[in-house]
This record gives sequence, C-alpha cells and structure tokens, in this order.
Amino acid sequence: MAAVTTPHTGDHGHASDDEKNYLEVKRGIGSWLVTLDHKRIGVMYLVAVLIAFLAGGIFALVLRVELLTKGRTIMDQDTYNRMFSLHGVVMVFLFIIPSIPAAMGNIILPIQLGAKDVAFPKLNLLSLYVYIFGACFGLYSMVNGGVDTGWTFYVPYSSSSLVGSQSAVVPMTLAAFIMGFSSILTGVNFIATVHKMRAPGMSWRRLSLFTWALYATSIIQVLATPVLAITLLLLTLERAFGLGIFDPRLGGDPVLYQHFFWFYSHPAVYIMIVPGMGVVSELIGTFSRREPVGYMFIAMSSLGLALLGFLVWGHHMFVAGMSQYASMVFSALTFLIAIPSGVKVFNWVATLYKGSISLQSPMLWALSFIFLFTIGGLTGLFLGILAVDVHLHDTYFVVAHFHYVMVGGTVMGFVGGLHYWWPKITGKLYDEKPAIAGWALVFIGFNITFMSQFVLGSRGMPRRYYDYLPEFQGLHQISTMGSWVLGVGFVILLINFARSLFGGAKSPRNPWGSAALEWQTATPPPLYNFTETPVITRGPYEYHLATDEELSED
Repeated sequence: MAAVTTPHTGDHGHASDDEKNYLEVKRGIGSWLVTLDHKRIGVMYLVAVLIAFLAGGIFALVLRVELLTKGRTIMDQDTYNRMFSLHGVVMVFLFIIPSIPAAMGNIILPIQLGAKDVAFPKLNLLSLYVYIFGACFGLYSMVNGGVDTGWTFYVPYSSSSLVGSQSAVVPMTLAAFIMGFSSILTGVNFIATVHKMRAPGMSWRRLSLFTWALYATSIIQVLATPVLAITLLLLTLERAFGLGIFDPRLGGDPVLYQHFFWFYSHPAVYIMIVPGMGVVSELIGTFSRREPVGYMFIAMSSLGLALLGFLVWGHHMFVAGMSQYASMVFSALTFLIAIPSGVKVFNWVATLYKGSISLQSPMLWALSFIFLFTIGGLTGLFLGILAVDVHLHDTYFVVAHFHYVMVGGTVMGFVGGLHYWWPKITGKLYDEKPAIAGWALVFIGFNITFMSQFVLGSRGMPRRYYDYLPEFQGLHQISTMGSWVLGVGFVILLINFARSLFGGAKSPRNPWGSAALEWQTATPPPLYNFTETPVITRGPYEYHLATDEELSED
C-alpha cells in the first residue's frame, strides 16, 4: 500500500525509541497517565468502557432476574426504578457513545491515515480525563442512592424535589454534562486529524470506511452534544433555583425538554451506530477479500446519516401532543433516514456475493451485525407509522427495537472490531474456538432475550413496569433465560481475551492478510506508528493492487 520516505528521528528522540512498539517505549503506570500517545490513550479508554459495559451488564441481569416472576422477586419497586435508570445511563453515556470512537478510534484512526498521532495530542489526553471526571460524578450519584428517572431524565419528574430519589439527579446530570465535553473534544480532534494529518497520497477516496464513519460521527458529536449540555444545565438550574423552564407548575413546558433532549439524543443514536457500521465495512472488506461494492455510496451514507439524524427527533414524541402536521413530517423523515442505512446493508451483501469469504471470529460478528441491525431497522419502520406507534409507544416493542439497534448493531460492531484489532493493540493472538463459542452464545442468547420482548410489546406489555399481568410471565421467563445465555457468552469472551493478554501467542504483523494500512506496520505499532512516513499508492481494499509482501503475515 505504501512506499516509504522520511524516518521519524530528530524531533521526537532517538530512532531506537521510534522502532520500539508503543507498549515498550516507557513502562510504569506513570508513563501511561501522562502519555500523549493516541494508542495508549485509546487503550485507557478501552479499559474504562469495558468496566462500564461490565457494570451495565450486571444491572441488566439483575433486572431480568427481578422480572422472572410476578411481583417482588429480589427487589422492591423503587430499587427496580433505580436499577433500570442506572443500566440506561451507564450503557448509553459511559459505554456505547465512547466505545468505538474514543477507544478504537483513538487507537486505529491515526494509523489508518498514516499519521504519527492525532492533531491535538494534549486535547486527546484531556478528553480522557474529562470522561473519567464525569464518570466519577456518575459513581457518586450511584452511591448516593441512584437516579430513578430513566436515562432520559424526563421532567417534571427529574426537576421536582418532591418525588423520587432526587438527591442523585443533579450529580448524574452533571456526569452526563461533563462527559459531553469529552465527546466534543474527541470529535474536534478527529475532524482536524482527518483533514490535516493524512499521509502523502492519502486522498479522500483512499480513506478507510472506518475513518469515514468516525469522521461523520465526529460531526454529530461537535454539533449535537452542546444541545445536550445546555439542556442538562437548564434542568440543573431549574432544580436549584426554580426557574420554571420545564416545570408546568412554574409556568414551564415539559414538552420543550423533550424537544431539546431528543434533538441531541436521536443524532446520538448515530454517534453510537455509525462507528459500528464503519467497523463492519472493514470486516466485510477484509474477510471477503473484495473492495466493498459502492465504496463512495457507503462513505456518503455515513455523512447522510449524520445530516438526517438531526431532522427526525420528533418521532420520539408522537404521543406528546404535537400537531398532526408536525407528526406527519417527522413520520416521513423517519422513513427517509432508512435509505442511508439500507444503502450500507445492500452494499455489504453485494460485497459478500462472490467474495472469498473467511468465517473467522471477527467476520461472524459482522454477519451478526447485518442480520440483527436489519431486524432493528425494519422494526423501527413500524414505530415511524403514526397509527402503529400510538399503540406500541412505551411498550417492550420499543425496548426490543432499541436493543436490536444498539446491541445488535453497536455492541456487535464493537466486539467484532475488538477481535479484529486485538492483535494490533496487544501483539497477542487469542484462541479461535472459545471466540466462536462466545459469539454463538451471545448471538443465540440475544435473540432469545429480545425477540420475546417484541411479542410482549405487541401484546401491550408496558416498559419500565416492575410488575405485570399473569399472561406475560412465560415470555418474561424466556427473556430472562436468554439473558443468562447472553451473559455466559460475554464471560467466555472476557476469559478468552484475558488468557490471550497474559499467555497468548505472539501475533504476526498481519494475521488477517489485510491490505489496509494499519496492518502494513509492525504489530503492535511503534511509538509513532510507522518507522518511516508512508506514501499511499492505493486504497485500503484494493487487493488486486496489493503485493504478496503486503498481504503476508510477516
């Protein structure tokens, strides 16, 4: 993929340091805490989001145990409300939003561009500590009783000091407020990096589709996140000073809060899902040994999702009292936004057609993404129909749809990307058999858990309810047992990665035979990614132009 020129010496120290991999240049926890290396910062993000994922997953399993039987099983109503709120807040703000952009993006994006680092390394480190600072506020909220408002913090419930576990609301909203700044800093950094740090010959048409996805995501982060920050700040001020912005008792409008919140939170759905789509594009290209069909269509569809995501927030509010005209407009826009997603799915399937497919563990996660995201997208169309949404709104149908998009999409992409880039990050190989076994259990358990919830919702089971009618018990029990299978699958994956990290075989340079630029440097990469500046002569998926040396393992 690249010829080489200018060695990285002089400005950044000795050539011998440049040739060491980034894990060995400096040792000790202090060298990690003050590092400006994007890869080390990405690894610290990765550890943080995995801890958040573990916590959120435990909260979810506890919820499913409670719903195993009618009435009280292991907790009371108030604890149940706090538990589902904590599950949502932790999974959305601490895990899903930063998981792929901040963790994998930090590690991989500069290498895919042929750059030495991100455009603003100090800003990158600051974004990590802002994220951790916000997470500490969230932790304080948890030990202070936890919020029971749901992850959306809907008013007037969250703005009133007279109901619920309100002492924890302000710390949790401040946590989301602070972590929003981390998201903005990451977005600004990535946009500048893509524009200014590309290697010679790296044109826009030679960018990887993962880079295109992160670029589109960064635009959303920079433009939408300030709206969330303002909204949560207004909510905090209303609680502190009784301003009457959202509370109807004080002359406020609670629907205004929903408009503000969803103007951010629907684009935030694409902050979560578009990077996962970028990962899947990488996996499909690598394990099909084909250039993705319609490369520019896939790239532009990421930007299309970023743009259209700002126009459809109202479809969360069809039952909030909007005018019929506004509801019809938002319904039409909801169908429109399905087009860029459909473009991606059809192009992925076309790429698989006549591809030289290798069903290794990362590819299995990519195929799972396509299947599950398609179900999530199609069920989303039901919710875009006004007459149908009135009946399905706030039922388990919405819960299942959301999880098919977020878990079936983002989490599948995240875990698939983690399997794909694990050798690049750690320099170690993992055992393929446990990886496939873990994937199978996660895939089966996920479908058992949430397919039954589609049926529950279509039969009228409301979400967020602590108790339910006797006729819903069987489906709830099926869903709970599926969650146990899902949990066992993730435990197997965790054990497999831990065994790899502490005792796995050394990875060759290019274990997947990929033509992408990140696999043309050492594994793990040196401190500045390449010992010599690459000059790009082809695209990342042009296998017919790649040499045998570039595709070889060593």
